[in-house]
Amino acid sequence: MNEWTRLPNLSIDKDFDGATFAPIYTTKVTVSGGMASHGRASGRARSADGVLDLNLRMPTELGGDGKGTNPEQLFAAGFAACFHGALSLAARQAALDPAAISVEATVAFGRDPEDGGYLLHVDLEVKWPDIDPVVAAPLVKKADSLCPYTKMALRGTPTSIRLAS
Repeated sequence: MNEWTRLPNLSIDKDFDGATFAPIYTTKVTVSGGMASHGRASGRARSADGVLDLNLRMPTELGGDGKGTNPEQLFAAGFAACFHGALSLAARQAALDPAAISVEATVAFGRDPEDGGYLLHVDLEVKWPDIDPVVAAPLVKKADSLCPYTKMALRGTPTSIRLAS
C-alpha cells in the first residue's frame, strides 16, 4: 500500500532573481573502493544520512560481475526522477493529473571521440498515456527548462575538485 507523500513546495515560476546560486537542498555521498580498491568495481556508496547505502559493481558488459548497481544506473535514476518531478509540477500547474506520467532514462557509457576518454549519452522518453501531444509538448518543454539535470546536460554544471589534506 502506498502512503501519501506531501508534495514539495516548488513552483514553475521564475521566482528567483539572485546574483548567485541559492541552494535549497544539499546532500553528500561518499564512494570508497572495496576489495579491488576501485569504487566502480567493488565499492560502496553511502550518503551522509545513511539512507543510501549500496554496493557498486561493474556491469557485466564492462567485465564486472553485475552484482550491484553502477554509476550509470544511479545517474539514469536521478535524471528520470528529476525530469519526472519537473513534468509533474508543470502538469499540476496546468490543472492536469500527472499520475500516469513515466519517464525512462537511457544512459550510455562510451568513448569520447574528441579526447579518447569517456562520455555519457542520455535519452529520455516520456510516456503520458491518454494525453493529447499538442497539450503535452509545451509541458515537456517547460519541464526541460525546469529540470536541473537537463540544464546540467546542456550547459554543464559548476564543479570543483580539490584534494583534501
